[in-house]
Formats: sequence, structure tokens, C-alpha cells
Amino acid sequence: MQEASMSGLRWILGIIAFYYIFKFLARIFLPVLVKKAVENASENFQRQQQQYQQNYNQANSWQNTQTNNNDEIIINTANAKKPRETKKIGDYVDYEEID
Repeated sequence: MQEASMSGLRWILGIIAFYYIFKFLARIFLPVLVKKAVENASENFQRQQQQYQQNYNQANSWQNTQTNNNDEIIINTANAKKPRETKKIGDYVDYEEID
């Protein structure tokens, strides 16, 4: 009977020791891991921003060459003349409170 209780006590002490060791190691290594993750996210964001900027500059340079060759400016007013349709959800009901 005492062997079973000693085994259970060792199990509980092992769990508690694991918890405190894990907690100690997390305090040491977690800030380093979070810093690394933030740096990676920042690098990815900068890389995406550079790609977007390059694509934007290429599109503008192509567009500028097109407008320089042709001095006409065409404005499509077909959509501007149509009023924007709004969806009619329901009828407004005016009511008075009865005492």
C-alpha cells in the first residue's frame, strides 16, 4: 500500500517539477521566440511592400508611355449617369402607442 502512495507522490512531484521547469524555460526562451517571429513578420511585410511598389511603378511607367503617345483623355461616363440603385428593404410603418 505504501509503494502505491509513494509512486503516486513521485508522479505528483514529477508533474510539479515539470511545471516549474517549463515555466522557468518559457521565461527565458519565449521572449526570444516572440522577437524572432516579429522580425520574420516584419521582413515579410517589407518584402511584400517592395513587390507592391515595384508593380505599381511598372504599371505607372507603362501608363505614362501610353498617355505620352496619345494626348486624348477618354472618360467613361456611362456609369456616372445612372443613379445608384438602393435596395428597398421594406415599408416604413408609423404607429402610435395606445394607452
